[in-house]
Amino acid sequence: MRTKLAKELGLEFPIFAFTHCRDVAAAVSKAGGLGVLGVAGHSLDDLQMELEWIEKEVGDKPFGVDLLLPTKFVGSDSGGLDAAKLDELVPPEHRRFLDELLERHGVPQLPADAKLGSGLSVGYEKQRDVIELVFSHPIRLIASALGPPPSWMIEQGRDKGVLVAALAGTVDHARRHVEAGVDIVVAQGYEAGGHTGEIATMVLVPEVVDAVDPVPVLAAGGIANGRQLTAALALGAQGVWTGSVWLTTEEAETHPVVKEKFLHASSRDTIRSRSLTGKPARQLRSAWTEAWEDPENPRPLPMPLQPWLVREAQTRIARSAHKSPGAEQLINYFVGQVVGSMNQVKSVRSVVEELVQEYADTMERLDDWAEG
Repeated sequence: MRTKLAKELGLEFPIFAFTHCRDVAAAVSKAGGLGVLGVAGHSLDDLQMELEWIEKEVGDKPFGVDLLLPTKFVGSDSGGLDAAKLDELVPPEHRRFLDELLERHGVPQLPADAKLGSGLSVGYEKQRDVIELVFSHPIRLIASALGPPPSWMIEQGRDKGVLVAALAGTVDHARRHVEAGVDIVVAQGYEAGGHTGEIATMVLVPEVVDAVDPVPVLAAGGIANGRQLTAALALGAQGVWTGSVWLTTEEAETHPVVKEKFLHASSRDTIRSRSLTGKPARQLRSAWTEAWEDPENPRPLPMPLQPWLVREAQTRIARSAHKSPGAEQLINYFVGQVVGSMNQVKSVRSVVEELVQEYADTMERLDDWAEG
């Protein structure tokens, strides 16, 4: 199972784990895969601490980072918007709708000393300081989750021996990434959690593999067990890019109420919604998504206005979901359709071991069938 890409990165297994939790990222790297820390929403100081912690935890094991670098968003023509401009562009009716939604569900106000995040920084210029910071650490991979990375990021990657990856939901996206100079294309199917397109993994992966050969491809979307890992390799991928499966692990910092919802959810309990980021992102169905999907209510705003609008509401919901029935109904998080099989809390190492063992068992079964 040590593909050419896995050998290049020094991995025991071609398992790449996207996560917003440093503990999960470190645990996957220590278990033989490659943990990839999602850095969207981190302040520079926080990110510095997170990366230093991971470095110390993993030793000489490889790890990576993932950023949001969309080329099209509100304010992209001017390099991004500051807080005052974001406030100015949020329509009053959206604020009213959100206030009424929280009031109707009895979600408490925040304490006076509560702090909000700075919102979702997107775009090359808004992320330049972040990119410079992560390149000052011994990362082995840097990924762009939305859009092709800028040329200067790719050049820095080559100078520092860091592989540059980009996620693609169509063959056209994949080709644009390769033309930009990326080292790896992550073909992410419709089933995936978070920002995803409309083409299923089983269809997308071989199309992308054929379109960008010899650039290595990772398969993403609906991969949480060894049979799915085997299928991804059979489709021509050199590894798997996983995310949802780590959300119910012991190490994951997933909100306890959300984790419990995941453990009891079926594969039908997710929806692609713009309600959190302004771009279609698969997440758990909840009263929150139902409200934003209701045609009687305002439509979600484009990125980055929607995350700016909902940041306080999401903080209020998260702080009170364990004690407020209304907040419990509203709370959700990004997750893929594979949530239906995530029904048990396990350690990260156990998940990796089960992926590998089931891969071996599947290959043995296929060999038996071929010989029979």
